[in-house]
Amino acid sequence: MKILVLAGGLSPERNVSLSSGALIAQALRDLGHQAALVDLFFGLDGMDVSGEELYSQPIPEKLRHISPKAPDLGEIRAQRKTGGRSAIGPGVLELCVGADIVFLALHGSCGEDGRIQATLDLLGVPYTGSGYLGSAMAMDKDLTKRLVAGEVMTPRWETVTVTQENIPALLERTELPVVVKPIASGSSIGVYIAHDRPELEHALQESVKLGGRTVLEQYVSGREIQVALLENRALPSIEIIPNEGFYDYENKYQPGAAREVCPAQIPQEWEKRLGEAALKVFHILGLGVYSRADFIVTEDGTPYFLEINTLPGMTPTSLVPQEAAAVGISYPALCQRIIDASLEERKESL
Repeated sequence: MKILVLAGGLSPERNVSLSSGALIAQALRDLGHQAALVDLFFGLDGMDVSGEELYSQPIPEKLRHISPKAPDLGEIRAQRKTGGRSAIGPGVLELCVGADIVFLALHGSCGEDGRIQATLDLLGVPYTGSGYLGSAMAMDKDLTKRLVAGEVMTPRWETVTVTQENIPALLERTELPVVVKPIASGSSIGVYIAHDRPELEHALQESVKLGGRTVLEQYVSGREIQVALLENRALPSIEIIPNEGFYDYENKYQPGAAREVCPAQIPQEWEKRLGEAALKVFHILGLGVYSRADFIVTEDGTPYFLEINTLPGMTPTSLVPQEAAAVGISYPALCQRIIDASLEERKESL
């Protein structure tokens, strides 16, 4: 098959996405497919090659490694030679139309919020993962929690628009400890656990920099366990144990910063509850193919649902490949299964 792997884009998770894309493209080539890796934002910008030549270009080794620091998107935007305000680089849509399927290795708002999925639907191009509507709902943490709150346990939350003017009032009335997170972001970018007022003020100030739309979520103490879903089935859960702090961006992508135990060492009854809760969220949002749901599990085994990711990471330290490996699914086989299930999923919409 001729497969275009779409990665990068203008998102704080850009570096993670490029790493996912590089591994996916190489795995697809190892399987015998024609695979090209393309940056959603740059496309063919500044390239002296045709779209067809991308399918034979080497996959840059440097993309496999993720910087522990999120990228400066202003600097990235300034690097595009053709300029322009479009989030889609020159030649990208034409490359998509010429492929048998687009493998979405995008993360964050430029790839998980349904907009690129809707674009590809309108072009009649098959792509991997969930459709545009489920993707859009899952990206919005407030909307997701509103939809699933009556069906699964989720921490109490409030959604606010943080401004410099209302920070004093939020400092006064917010119950501590609290988790502060952007309404539509991933890789724990902009996520803070505030135990006191100074920590809360810092978190709120950072929220303003990220646009202001913020979820203030009840802090639940427990074990951080995540569950991947593949083809309507829960894979073995994985427990995240950071060496210090919590599972933030740096701990996620710095090798050795966290211990990841898969399968999680938990009672079978806990595993069952987690799988059922993850699938319930998956179905309520109308998701498809694969995803990853994040939970905090309390001492009594109660799973508190936090969020669900429709395009989870596929990097060397990512969790879905680890969970798949626990049931004997290799990385290339996982990529192939995602493609096969996605083609089946798209049959009805194309």
